[in-house]
Amino acid sequence: MASDTTLTLPRGRRAGSAVARATTAILRDGWVQLLLVLLALNAWWYLAGTAPVAVERLWFWWPALLRGLGTNIQISVLAMALGTVLGLVVGALSLSPLPLLRRLTRVYVLAFRNAPILVLVYFTTYVFPFEIGIAHWVVPFPDWIKVVIGLGLPASANVAEIFRGAVQSIPSAQWEAAHSLGFARTQIFRMVILPQCLRRMLPPWMNLYASITMSTALASLVGVHDLVDTATVASNTVARTDFTILIYLTLLALFFAYCYPIARLTRYLERRHARI
Repeated sequence: MASDTTLTLPRGRRAGSAVARATTAILRDGWVQLLLVLLALNAWWYLAGTAPVAVERLWFWWPALLRGLGTNIQISVLAMALGTVLGLVVGALSLSPLPLLRRLTRVYVLAFRNAPILVLVYFTTYVFPFEIGIAHWVVPFPDWIKVVIGLGLPASANVAEIFRGAVQSIPSAQWEAAHSLGFARTQIFRMVILPQCLRRMLPPWMNLYASITMSTALASLVGVHDLVDTATVASNTVARTDFTILIYLTLLALFFAYCYPIARLTRYLERRHARI
């Protein structure tokens, strides 16, 4: 009886311990990010108080900055879509019973996972033509599409590894059990293996998307009018030191505001998957 009373906590005490655990988790996981945000806000308010002209100029350039951020988001979404489609194909081929096919996919994955993203962006920008002739028409091949390809190639290699690892993490007993029930291999993969793989692939896939989004800042180096390029043009136009500091702090804040919720959702999905 004494052991039962010691194991059963009152409702208020259980709630207090849950709040304490949640507070500890927030302090452990987010104190660095919170400190960075506070420092950025402190610098922003300092500049806002000492340089009202810079804030006025920032408000004037604000719509252009948002349009530039939209370009970065567009490039990241298309690059991730391209990388996901190619990566699933390459990942499926890497599980082929043919040794030659597995070696070729391995070379593809190693080549694009270990290549610098900046080199790939420059490569796709200057290797692909600036316009394509189709019959009597000339179709332009814009630089932002080349950046999509340059970012999609390493994304496909990473997605292929994520997919291969997710499939191989499924216990072999599930394949054997499904075989014993009379399922064909394609049915097993579609109805048993793939749903579990999608759940396991989602957190690293989202983390990869956040990384690709941050890499879209390289698009400004090849002439794409994105957020970084807009901030550079604004800084050169206004030509004030306080405005330059303010606009690049705003640039960091915009990227942070878009990528940080993705990172937090990724951590949540990882914890939820660990409990399943």
